[in-house]
Amino acid sequence: MRLPVLADRLWCRLQLDRLAGGRQAGYVIREDMLAHPDTVRSFRWIRWLLVAETVVGLAAIVVAVLLTRAGETVPWAVWFRATVVLLITLTLYVFAWRAQLGYYWAYQRLRLFSRIFPVVTLVVAAIPGLYPFWMVIEQIVFSLLMIGIGDVLTSDHMRATFPKPAVAARRERSTE
Repeated sequence: MRLPVLADRLWCRLQLDRLAGGRQAGYVIREDMLAHPDTVRSFRWIRWLLVAETVVGLAAIVVAVLLTRAGETVPWAVWFRATVVLLITLTLYVFAWRAQLGYYWAYQRLRLFSRIFPVVTLVVAAIPGLYPFWMVIEQIVFSLLMIGIGDVLTSDHMRATFPKPAVAARRERSTE
């Protein structure tokens, strides 16, 4: 049995969709929309952007380690930020995985975070003296990647693919 199938079974057995998705946990988009070439392409882009974010996050930790080994003092805020970015990215991978399986709640969470994180990151990066210049650049790159994910998620196709549950239910009733 393949790893994605095992992971999905475990996820469902633990009822984590219910925990993460709330009352919209069971709402899944139509299979034909999930298999649409534009949807598949969009999720491929999202995966690549998340990989790039992972590389950026790991690079920040590597730079901090190298600077520390060279005898420079790396502020606590840098270590905290680098760790949090990696944890956030892992969370985004989970949302992307569940959204790619058609879960509306995961699409919404991914879309929400792709809007919030860049703003928070850029505001924090603008605080004078909090981070060294290289970390400010890392935050700007992280924000640009998140904006890219948000761009993909808010395309006309993706918004049509993931209609709000109430809107979808009304459409189904009106076609009957």
